[in-house]
Amino acid sequence: MKYVSVWSNENENEIKKSKEYNKWINFTDNNNNIIHIRTNEEDYCGARAIIGGSNNHLLFITYAKDNIRVFDLNTFQFIKHGILPTNNTIRYHCFILRQKNGCEIIRKKEENKKINEMILFHFSAGLLIEYDEDKNTFQFHNIPVCDYVAKFYRYAYIYINDVILFFGGYRFENKEIMSKSFCKYFIQDNTWTIFKNVLPIQLRDSFGILNENNTEIHLIGGASNNWNVQQTHIHAKVCELKNSENLVIF
Repeated sequence: MKYVSVWSNENENEIKKSKEYNKWINFTDNNNNIIHIRTNEEDYCGARAIIGGSNNHLLFITYAKDNIRVFDLNTFQFIKHGILPTNNTIRYHCFILRQKNGCEIIRKKEENKKINEMILFHFSAGLLIEYDEDKNTFQFHNIPVCDYVAKFYRYAYIYINDVILFFGGYRFENKEIMSKSFCKYFIQDNTWTIFKNVLPIQLRDSFGILNENNTEIHLIGGASNNWNVQQTHIHAKVCELKNSENLVIF
């Protein structure tokens, strides 16, 4: 999708000139053939995907049961498949790409190496995933998960400045349990901070996104205990979430 904001009057003429804006179009190769990433044997329910690579040309996909795949967006080909070292069935998890200016938590990389660092959390599983573009290889390193976060999944999450923020969550133990908590994982320090029952409502299956200048967080949608869709919108200031014990969420 080529997106243009419909809320800006400056874009009105641009939208009228082209029929390609704000419409979903099939991903095709150079011969205009539709590209299908998922095969019939693969389960992408609850999958997560991020774009990385030295030229933003790689698509990383993690999906059930314990799979990770790398897709080259230039050649339209899968180039690597790996098995995640976890006993969990990976669904509705946290999966982020560390920014190049982030601090290394395993070891310092040589500058000439094309190493992509990703972090995955799902229940008690925490992984630092390294993908070497030149060697086309994975390395996996365990990351500790705090006891509270290890009980939940289906949370909203946002990555900013080497901190991962978690909102809400869901688990089933004889009954459905939803969380109102907010958690922070500091990647460089490898530490967790948890604020219990600070959100105005219980959240699960919501989506988190930053505003344009990374100063506010928006949590959109979600589901209630009876699986009804919630038309919710919660936002908070990043400075308060990262630096203050006194959260102001509105």
